[in-house]
Amino acid sequence: MKKILFASSECVPFVKTGGLADVVGALPKEFDKTEWDIRVVLPNYTCIPPKYRDQFKYKTSFQMGGGPFIGVKYVGVMEYEYQGITYYFIDNLEYFECFYPYSETRWDMEKFTFFDKAVLSMLPVIDFKPDLIHCHDWQTGLIPVYLKTEFQANPFFWNMKSIMTIHNLKFQGVWDVKTLQGLSGLPMDLFTPDKLEFNKSGNMLKGGLVYADYITTVSSTYANEIQTPYYGEGLDGLLGSRHFDMQGIINGIDYESYNPETDKALYKNFNVENFRKFKKINKERLQEDLDLTVDSKKYMIGLVSRLTDQKGLDLINYCIEGIVDSNTQLVVIGTGEAKYENMFRHYAWKYPDRISANICYSDDLARKLYGAADAFLMPSRFEPCGLTQLISFRYGTVPIVRETGGLKDTVEAYNEYEKTGDGFSFMNYNGDELLNTVNYSKYIYFVKKTQWNKMVERGMQKDYSWSKSKGSYEGLYRYLIG
Repeated sequence: MKKILFASSECVPFVKTGGLADVVGALPKEFDKTEWDIRVVLPNYTCIPPKYRDQFKYKTSFQMGGGPFIGVKYVGVMEYEYQGITYYFIDNLEYFECFYPYSETRWDMEKFTFFDKAVLSMLPVIDFKPDLIHCHDWQTGLIPVYLKTEFQANPFFWNMKSIMTIHNLKFQGVWDVKTLQGLSGLPMDLFTPDKLEFNKSGNMLKGGLVYADYITTVSSTYANEIQTPYYGEGLDGLLGSRHFDMQGIINGIDYESYNPETDKALYKNFNVENFRKFKKINKERLQEDLDLTVDSKKYMIGLVSRLTDQKGLDLINYCIEGIVDSNTQLVVIGTGEAKYENMFRHYAWKYPDRISANICYSDDLARKLYGAADAFLMPSRFEPCGLTQLISFRYGTVPIVRETGGLKDTVEAYNEYEKTGDGFSFMNYNGDELLNTVNYSKYIYFVKKTQWNKMVERGMQKDYSWSKSKGSYEGLYRYLIG
């Protein structure tokens, strides 16, 4: 039996702020239980819904010494089984009492430094010895570092391997060296440019990337992009040097949860056979609910996103008046930077019959939009994987994307002469190119409807379930464990 421990700061259904939680929630369930023993460890945040938290069982507790800034702290370990997977929750109210899992960087670095050391410290106490620890994003960056330094003196940890997965390289956990050294208790000789030092600061993710046995990220194109200065966020040199120990594995989505045939959020369920008939019912009902002009012939574009610079919203701002002509509607769902929240509110006020700005995050409303929209807009500046376009395919909604990262790997641009492709894409980060691509998609939608429907069909028949990506992770785990 091969044993794997996933370490993460979030995981569906307990706590979620982004795609990371979907990955950590879905992937462990895919493995064959007769061959793999996969468990997950998270912080025991008080914001985890009581329906789960009240069922956690006390497993053990101990005192653990952190760096001089942390001192000796209580570590509790709670345990919970959910859908056949064992979850551990690291308990300490001082760090994990919160309404939201993240706060300002200095405090986050302290609590995740504590978490990283606690994850390794608990293993001998609960008598679980994983062959490999799969660490996700900067919050778990010190686990590979501790594993190869402080914990190597203990034979329990010999031969234990680690993988570091980058979900978004933009976030790295950077603070001054003195603080990170004081929090972690790691020796000063690790804070050098070839290890944890980064532009004269300490960097948690960099530590993980230096010390992990292998690095993965969430699409092949993104794996190549981050080895260049434009996308590398200052770590392109390090990532380039680890080129042979790195690969991109595309994320999947949960095909049981995201299923237009059974999704209870939809007004009318549909599948690849009958979407021509039933998808428009979803559109009319959503138009009604959002006070847009009710007309199934309108071209409805959806956007579900964090409202940040990364998502290409400045391009939308540049050409939004051109996008929302009298035959087009735009429905936005998301929260983020005030300038973008206010931008969408302004245009929704200006064109109330064409634009609906829902400055919130609602899974129910997002699903209704996937089921109703004709097209989905993702003009991202960079996109490690992107899940929105994968969900769009599943619900018969055609993605319009910029060719970057996972968007480039998953969306095949429509070719009207060869009658191939399942979406629309543009290459340069440029508002005019975005507008041209949207206008071209409208032309196909209104003038070549048969071709459009064929494109929807091809998208709905694609397989981006986790069972596909799981095979790549299995192969990688086997290679590392030997």
